[in-house]
Amino acid sequence: MTEPVDLSFSEAASKPRLEASPMAKPTRRIAFFGHDIHDAAVRRRALAFLADGLDVTGFMMRRGQSAETEWPTIDLGETRDGAFANRIRQIFAGAHKVAASGCLQKADLIYARNLDMLACAFEAKRLLKLDTEVVYECLDVHRSLVGHGLLGATMRQLEGRLLRRCKALVVSSPAFVREHFKPRYGLDIPVYLVENRMVDGMDYGARPLSFVQPSSAGPLRLGWFGILRCARSLDLLTSLAGALGDRIHINLRGRVSIKELPDFNSKISDFPNISFDGAFKAPEDLAEIYGSVDLVWAGDFMEAGFNSVWLLPNRLYEGGYFAVPPIAPSGTQTARWIKAKACGYEVAEPLHETLIELIGNLLEHREDVEEQSQALLALPDEVFVQPRGAMRDLLNEILGE
Repeated sequence: MTEPVDLSFSEAASKPRLEASPMAKPTRRIAFFGHDIHDAAVRRRALAFLADGLDVTGFMMRRGQSAETEWPTIDLGETRDGAFANRIRQIFAGAHKVAASGCLQKADLIYARNLDMLACAFEAKRLLKLDTEVVYECLDVHRSLVGHGLLGATMRQLEGRLLRRCKALVVSSPAFVREHFKPRYGLDIPVYLVENRMVDGMDYGARPLSFVQPSSAGPLRLGWFGILRCARSLDLLTSLAGALGDRIHINLRGRVSIKELPDFNSKISDFPNISFDGAFKAPEDLAEIYGSVDLVWAGDFMEAGFNSVWLLPNRLYEGGYFAVPPIAPSGTQTARWIKAKACGYEVAEPLHETLIELIGNLLEHREDVEEQSQALLALPDEVFVQPRGAMRDLLNEILGE
């Protein structure tokens, strides 16, 4: 087996790790365990498998109603955001549904996203007495894994025990390894970095040829897109809207976590310069939503000090592809990414002052936004788009072929 990718974060390490193989391998059958069939990142990974010639069967939980997919899917039932006991029950109930489906036995590899789906996959393996290899993909380190109480200790014990039985670990940010997996578990298995890039073969539309400087006659347009779950981000943006009035327009798009933002509608209702246009579909709507803004907010504080500091959000890659400069809090992995690429802005504490100061300065110097956008456009597509064949080559490497 070749060595896994280097997870140190530098300009060299941030370049694409996995180039598409010039010669296709035989089709592999992938059992993909996903935590939410409605999650855009779950869909993106499944479509990446399909685009690379892999045969995918989904074993999917869902938040809400069932949904049609472009790949065959076994519905493992509904979970609710933050409902911990419900998710534990669904792990075991879901494993029995997997076993009863008769599909898992056909898989060459099990690919499980998030700890609950990893546990579900191993329970299904146990029920069926299978020896199929398992890959664990982590795109977020959940708050339950970093707590100091009994729950945190129990969850880490579970993750460590399952991790030692995996063939490989896939992460979307090097900080997850540096701050969580390596110090807690030591890691005796190969680790691979697969960033949250867009996927070659999906119809995002063409990158813009140039970026037009925001008009001095209108407001600067700032977007916050994705799963809207961060109360502090919402407070920062409403404060920005209140301070700058009609000189700023803030557009919110995505799925709102009512558990985290129960007062979302009342918070934004008093601001005519904040609009919420509901959920969007990726990749179909990305050109429209990023084409409507000059800047994108890439901060997150829902799990401050831990996951929020470590993650690399979709908005970096989607916004970068469409030449929209990101803004992120200093001291985060997102800010390190921006600094390494020299294309965007970071703001230090106190953010309720420095964010207003940054936007106020950009209102007076709008040419700076254009310069940052041109810097994004100068970067190769592969910084933002995962090459065709990357997932196939990764799985071939994991399996030693």
